[in-house]
Amino acid sequence: MQVTPKLRTHMLIQNGVFVVLLVVFATLVAFFAREYRGDYDLTQNSRNTLSQQTRDALAKLGAPIKVTVFATRQDDVRKPVQEFFAPYQRAKPDFTVTLVDPREEPKLTQAAGIRVDGEAVVEFGGKKANLAPAEYNEQSLVNALMRLARAGERLVMNLEGHGERRLNGPANHDLGEFGKQLAAKGIKTNSLNLAVAQEVPANTSTLLIANPQVDLQPAEVQKIKQYLQKGGNLLWLIDTEPLRGLQPVAELLGLTLGPGTVVDPDAARLNASPTVAISASYGRHAITDSFRLNTIFPFARQIGVTEGGDWKIARLVDVAPRGWVEMGKLNGPLAFDKARDLPGPVTIAVALERNTNDRSQRVVVIGNGHFVSNEFLGNGGNLALATNAINWLAGDDALITIQPRPARDSSLELGRGAQYVILFGFLIFLPLAFVSTGILIWWRRRKS
Repeated sequence: MQVTPKLRTHMLIQNGVFVVLLVVFATLVAFFAREYRGDYDLTQNSRNTLSQQTRDALAKLGAPIKVTVFATRQDDVRKPVQEFFAPYQRAKPDFTVTLVDPREEPKLTQAAGIRVDGEAVVEFGGKKANLAPAEYNEQSLVNALMRLARAGERLVMNLEGHGERRLNGPANHDLGEFGKQLAAKGIKTNSLNLAVAQEVPANTSTLLIANPQVDLQPAEVQKIKQYLQKGGNLLWLIDTEPLRGLQPVAELLGLTLGPGTVVDPDAARLNASPTVAISASYGRHAITDSFRLNTIFPFARQIGVTEGGDWKIARLVDVAPRGWVEMGKLNGPLAFDKARDLPGPVTIAVALERNTNDRSQRVVVIGNGHFVSNEFLGNGGNLALATNAINWLAGDDALITIQPRPARDSSLELGRGAQYVILFGFLIFLPLAFVSTGILIWWRRRKS
């Protein structure tokens, strides 16, 4: 092919156009890379992506959030911090992060109570909370924001003295883990013995009654009634056992509490006993709004409320759509008896609300105390539902419960046969195969 001046000019123009287009393309790529950003979380269960609950919570926090991180000028210290807070800054434009070297600002560091390199101070609404590097996770940060966002002190008083489930108890039937979660979210807890106390304290946000084992004295019941008549809030966990002297309180609230235990045949799909009711159906209410988690209720009880009073009644949780309320004994095979049992679905949790004494009074009654016990709290959405109920009772409707998303089980369990295959295959047969192949190649080359 002969290269003529005309061809040379044509190729020069063609190459020039290509260079110009390449520069324009690179410029556009740089521009869009700067203006727009896409993130793809490839981790199991999307653990590095903010949950929708967290994004909604950040949107509800109207005031700016300021984070000051006291970290030395080292990439291994500052880079993880910046990566952790970056999703929050993208979700909330007025979420600002400032990096301070504690060696350059010793007085500021001391005043902030900084103890370790990389510790952060979170500020919201004029209040502050420290966040250690070990607490750099979604749950800890949102819990800190919840503590700062509460308008005032929230105090949950746990009725004690009658064998109730305790908010600081370590036993399986106690509520100690739930009490720890409430403390992490800025809610104080304390015990209340009405045989000693003159009345329920006036600063009580919520009175918790959780399955007393012996009868309350009439004077104690009267103090609870007076607390409710004054507009106090109540969370009542009622198991299938007798009310232990609290029948007057049930009558005051208009509750209808029949006998029997909920039986849910669908529990067999999860290898659970039919006496374990599993719920994925919730009513329209602030506590269960957009609630999408399954909840577990062992030995649940039906809760009914008499209509027509001054209470606004809302159904919270329904269970056993193909089950029933078993009126007979639970030992032996369970089968529905239309002449005796009540067919499902069964309502086991309700919320009551009314205006009294120029304030909103709120009551939540749940026909189960097991679901929030130390033994069952970690199942499904039990913790989220219980905490949402406490937040609603305390008047903190805008606050939500953020639970850590568990990582999917990535463990590999091998049987004895598979272990022997790996042992002999990789440690014996495979090395022998490589050695034999090498000897064979060497022998052939030598022969040739």
